[in-house]
Amino acid sequence: MKKIIILSLISVFLTSYSCKFTQKAYDSTKTALNNANIFTPDDDIKLGLQVKEEIESDPKKFPILKESKNREIYKYIRGLKDIILKTNKLKYKDKFKWELKIIDNDTILNAFATPGGYIYIYTGLIKFLDTEDELLGVLGHEMAHADRRHSTRQLTKSVGISILLDAALGNKQSVEQIIGALINLQFSRSNESEADEYSVRYLCPTAYNAAGAAGFFKKMLDRPVPPVFLSTHPSPKNRVKHIEDLKTELNCQGTRTNKDKYSKMKRLLK
Repeated sequence: MKKIIILSLISVFLTSYSCKFTQKAYDSTKTALNNANIFTPDDDIKLGLQVKEEIESDPKKFPILKESKNREIYKYIRGLKDIILKTNKLKYKDKFKWELKIIDNDTILNAFATPGGYIYIYTGLIKFLDTEDELLGVLGHEMAHADRRHSTRQLTKSVGISILLDAALGNKQSVEQIIGALINLQFSRSNESEADEYSVRYLCPTAYNAAGAAGFFKKMLDRPVPPVFLSTHPSPKNRVKHIEDLKTELNCQGTRTNKDKYSKMKRLLK
């Protein structure tokens, strides 16, 4: 099946070339290549589980906050995640895992989701944000990366077809290479823009401010040195405008921020 996908892409390219590569054919081919994904959704789940195991086997680099001593904050953050899932806007809502864990590191302002929906959020980011809608915006963004399958689409383009095919056939070295690539993966600007868009779309049907993610980027604009991971992303100022414009375009009516409740809950993190 995966070889058929590759051959289909080559066929699209050759067909476009034989038609003297018109602009329309070029655009069609470019879109097909950008959206190409040799992995299946089941592969996403398997890869995500392997990345999860790799992350959680390295407590020095990824110190997972102990759930037994932090049940209330885990329940709270997972409740916010469930608000997004209950909108039924995610294609793989019932297929992917959507398991959430907190990484105990106050110096890192980040969150990420593996293929298949394993979500990790740093205590540094939770403490940095001010309201529930901001955290919901960030969670929606990361969940969109998983649901839109950005990681495996990016891998299809960057790792190389031969390695992907070897991994699919069970080559251990190729599998390990892919896991390493996933852990250090940087999304394209178009992936980031799409994740911003879907963050708004996920929150739009709720009572919350659908432009919550814009709050995170506004706070980043006030920092003298932005995090390294933003250096390859679209500029925060442009992202704020894109997010707020889309909220207006979609006529999202929610205004809830729950600032007081959020302030109380994040104080649970010692």
